Amino acid sequence: MKKIFIIFSGLLISSNAFANQPFDWQLGFQKAASESMRDIVAFHNNLLLPIIIAISVFVLFLMLYACIRFRASANPNPSKRTHNVTVEILWTLIPCLILIVMAVPSFKILYKQDTIPKADLTIKAIGYQWYWGYEYPDENIIFESYMIEDKALKADQPRLLAVDNEVVVPVNKVVKVLITANDVLHAWALPAFGVKRDAVPGRINETWFKAEKEGTYYGQCSELCGIKHAFMPITVKVVSEEEYQDWLSEARIKFANDEIKNDKLKIASR
Repeated sequence: MKKIFIIFSGLLISSNAFANQPFDWQLGFQKAASESMRDIVAFHNNLLLPIIIAISVFVLFLMLYACIRFRASANPNPSKRTHNVTVEILWTLIPCLILIVMAVPSFKILYKQDTIPKADLTIKAIGYQWYWGYEYPDENIIFESYMIEDKALKADQPRLLAVDNEVVVPVNKVVKVLITANDVLHAWALPAFGVKRDAVPGRINETWFKAEKEGTYYGQCSELCGIKHAFMPITVKVVSEEEYQDWLSEARIKFANDEIKNDKLKIASR
């Protein structure tokens, strides 16, 4: 009974109370934090759900009608008909029209997601077994991000989602993410931003997002990558421009990539 109450409470209470991460017995998507995710949620709620419900109700009606109308007691002499041209045309054309109605807005959303605008910031995410590595190529910053074990969790850190080193980005800025892997297939996914791209060894995939509000957002590897697949979460902290500049100042020292720095010095000295 308690579980049922929680589910219905989640449906009735505004989603503003549940931001940035999933909650127990959640139904539906996480609250959108980017325009791309809002488009996805609107497409699902305003088009896909009505179509799915209408088809389900119609099929249920046909099943009940067939069971009652054509039951053996009401039809002692069953019909021998095997074809009906009108019905066959309808059940071919109507699904095709439904797919077209679904495809047009779907292609628009996909095209919008694949068209990367001019980036304010570029980040490279590398999947390893089983953690994520990150680079800020323009800032000479590189670090690794490991999940925090249960025994080390703080009170405000969610289990299986919190990491030791978070990705930090400024709010309302276009962030381009270069995604690859070092060993096997991984996938970099952040539900609140509507972002999911495979991390493929030897190949770099691209995606982008523009976070519209500050906060900490959580995701996970979404590709079955091995025994610890469930233990390589993704954490992105969205902050103001001032906080981001403060973090950059500290990160350039804490996560400075000596190898990149030395290479630049060698090139400059030539």
